[in-house]
Amino acid sequence: MSGVRAECVAGLVPGRLLRWLAVLWFINLALLGPLSAGVATLTGSENRLLELSLPWPRVVLWAPLIEEMLLRFGLRRPAQAVWLVPLLLIGLLAVETLAGGLLLAAAAACVLAMLARLRYGWSRAWLRRYRRAFPVVFHAVTLLFAVLHLGNFRLGGADAWLLPLLVLPQWGTGLVLGWLRVRTGIGASVALHALFNAGPMALLWLVQQYGLDA
Repeated sequence: MSGVRAECVAGLVPGRLLRWLAVLWFINLALLGPLSAGVATLTGSENRLLELSLPWPRVVLWAPLIEEMLLRFGLRRPAQAVWLVPLLLIGLLAVETLAGGLLLAAAAACVLAMLARLRYGWSRAWLRRYRRAFPVVFHAVTLLFAVLHLGNFRLGGADAWLLPLLVLPQWGTGLVLGWLRVRTGIGASVALHALFNAGPMALLWLVQQYGLDA
């Protein structure tokens, strides 16, 4: 199986993705979500997403693809991520321009080309070092993913130690997405991320459509 197919297609098993989606929604709705909401109420923090009219393509397609490629693609392809991540970051900074769009397209093309030709791209010695450090890298990426979502909140007078509790749902989701990426490929983590984001977007749409009319 080619590198492209293994990364992008092999993990796209509908039954598996739907089972993981059910697990994530249950954990977030029954456990982590209520805890995060309680901390937000306690600290006077507000979720900014309730006030924004975010387009579906951006939340359900664009964000999952970019976040997975930036944060989790390198978990199994560290050599490629060394150059891919800076390229994606530059493209994101200029995403509203034609140059930014072309740069992101070039990054995607380079990824596919390198996956088709290279397995890892690092020497065995460097790979051994990376494997030893992998648990730290994995959890650091998951924590970074959660911390970045603090930007979804308008923070109140919260003590610093309470802030991580606001993004517990993202932390739990990040663990699952990271595991899926490592075990089955980047395509599976992008797909699950997109499906997961579609749930809150549907709820927000319902609130905006019917809550405002109440």
